Amino acid sequence: MSSYTSEKPLVPSDDHQSGGTRESVTPVGSAGFQAKYVARDIQAGIITGAMAIPLSVGIALMSEYPIKVALATVAFACFIGWINAFIRPGNYIGAPGVAAGLAPVLAMGVHSFGIENMAFVIFLTSAMQALIWKYDWQKYILLAVPSYLVEGLLAGVGLKIALKFLTFTYELPADQEAADAFWNGARIQMALISLAGFATFVYLFSKFKDTKPAIPYFLLIGASIVLAQFMPMSMLHVDDVDLALALPVPHFDSALTWMYVIGFAAMLAVIDVIEQVMSNAAIEKIDPLKRKCNTNNSLLAIWIANMGSSFFGGMTNLDGLAKSTTNKLAGAMTKFSVFIIGIVVTFFVMNSQYLEFLPKFSLAAIMIFSGWKMIMGLWHVAHYGQYAMILATLCGLLVYKVGIFEGLLIAMAVHGLVNYLVFKQAGKIPSKVIVKKYFEKFSANANGGAD
Repeated sequence: MSSYTSEKPLVPSDDHQSGGTRESVTPVGSAGFQAKYVARDIQAGIITGAMAIPLSVGIALMSEYPIKVALATVAFACFIGWINAFIRPGNYIGAPGVAAGLAPVLAMGVHSFGIENMAFVIFLTSAMQALIWKYDWQKYILLAVPSYLVEGLLAGVGLKIALKFLTFTYELPADQEAADAFWNGARIQMALISLAGFATFVYLFSKFKDTKPAIPYFLLIGASIVLAQFMPMSMLHVDDVDLALALPVPHFDSALTWMYVIGFAAMLAVIDVIEQVMSNAAIEKIDPLKRKCNTNNSLLAIWIANMGSSFFGGMTNLDGLAKSTTNKLAGAMTKFSVFIIGIVVTFFVMNSQYLEFLPKFSLAAIMIFSGWKMIMGLWHVAHYGQYAMILATLCGLLVYKVGIFEGLLIAMAVHGLVNYLVFKQAGKIPSKVIVKKYFEKFSANANGGAD
């Protein structure tokens, strides 16, 4: 049975009547509450939406999805998130989008199954997430797959992202490529410009991350666009793909492929759910009104958006922490800001030609920085202890070297084996008793961890 409640959280407000003051309450998901902060939410939505564009473009390139499809996914997820806030709010300032942590996973899916079959993979992923939401299984998943293991996985993914976009920092236009020496004058100049851009971005981010985190993105992109008017640079290219509705019908020719697809979708669903749970925990801490998050309600919005996006070939989504933090610092108070983000992103879906003014080196700086932050997430594991740090690091290395799917499975197998040996060695208890005690502890923790 799901743990959500249909009751909307309330916040106090002063209602002056007959010269007196009476305290009343307003549902935080209501239209009236959103109208109260409409000016702030519009401002926040425009700022966050503009920041979300380069991030979504970079994630699309990493995922090997068309850029327009990624932006359409973000816009659709924003509209679903806004509508869901009226019914069963999960969080109140979280900004949906395609997740950097899932980009290499989606790219692996594209290589394994073909882009034409990814719509069905996303549909199957959302169906699994619907089951997780319906029966509130996210608390069990968090016990089976510890958060520090996910941090390790994200660190491995971050390394993949950083190295993927490293080539953009010295890429030249086709007509500037030299046939003789690779590191010619033009390429060295481009690399130095990229280095200066990255260093400036990191400095600005460290200076404004707690007040105005969108400034580094705006200044880097603005400066790079101006610079591109005076010297030849490799520019972003956006394929003009048609966004059409179609049934996500699979085309697999073997039972083995079907088994792999089901396992792949399950991994995608689990990672997406865990990332959302982790994001909600952080979003709750930065909420300006200190409102509690309901993770299961957030999962409702996620699976609906994922299932809907599968009908136009879209990607997976979740409330990303970087965009959510920007949304909060830009002044967002309600999910109406997310509706504005959706409008901003929709503009670029319909006018994607404007994205081709973006030099690749500035996009590389943003994505390399994003990858680095994912790698540095390993420091968050330190408070779990030495074992967690070692396992998370191992998971990250396996994900980078062996593959995301295989790396996570190997790390989970090692984690299970270590736990089994520790339990057994501690008291020389028979295996059946160990399993029984483990599941008793598992169930007790799960029952006590509901939202």
